[in-house]
Amino acid sequence: MSLPNNSPIDSKPHPEKKPLLCYVTDRRSLQATAASKDSLELLLEKIELGAAAGINWIQLREKDLTGKQIDSLTREALRRVSRQASHTRPPTRILVNDRLDAAIAEQAGGVHLGENSLPADQAKHLLLASPAAQSSSQGFLVGVSCHSLEAAKSAAFAGADYIFFGPIFATPSKAVFGAPQGLERLAEVCTSVTIPVLAIGGITLENAPACLSAGASGIAAIRLFQDSADPATIIRALRHRSL
Repeated sequence: MSLPNNSPIDSKPHPEKKPLLCYVTDRRSLQATAASKDSLELLLEKIELGAAAGINWIQLREKDLTGKQIDSLTREALRRVSRQASHTRPPTRILVNDRLDAAIAEQAGGVHLGENSLPADQAKHLLLASPAAQSSSQGFLVGVSCHSLEAAKSAAFAGADYIFFGPIFATPSKAVFGAPQGLERLAEVCTSVTIPVLAIGGITLENAPACLSAGASGIAAIRLFQDSADPATIIRALRHRSL
């Protein structure tokens, strides 16, 4: 079952489109460099920097927070990205990891589900009963993390609007999902589904173009965006290298 959507996804796979860039948050890694500052405020500063730099999406992936904390973080993230929007570009889309309730309640841009979370078709069914989600000016998106070709096909069949596929390269944050998938498997996934595929896992400025050449509609990353003091430079470089 698919959700009626008055607005298309930010970018469909198309050779003339710029790549979708998604910053996936991890505030706990920020504490190591600035232990004296509140981790949530540090994260919000990073979110605002990313939005000011024109990143397409930011996924709030803070799994240890309570429901009330996630609601508050989502609300404040939306407020901060909205003030960075301009007449030349829409606000950065905020996606909430796993918490469909928080994403709907705070009118975020979508929810990102784990491979073993609520299936995409069930999430879409719940969204049909939510006026807030259906009236979103951006169109509410449901995305799914996938770690195999079979999971990618299943997510697409279930109505996912996009998928994250990986890990493409070795990375500590994705080690639990096994060995890197590699570019060949990424290309196989991209040709097997008709929805956008974002590559994730060990993405750098140097290897991002290879992911896009393999058919990915964009990339998602934690460290690439979060560890940069100047995300605007990173984003410009990624878009330049994709041309």
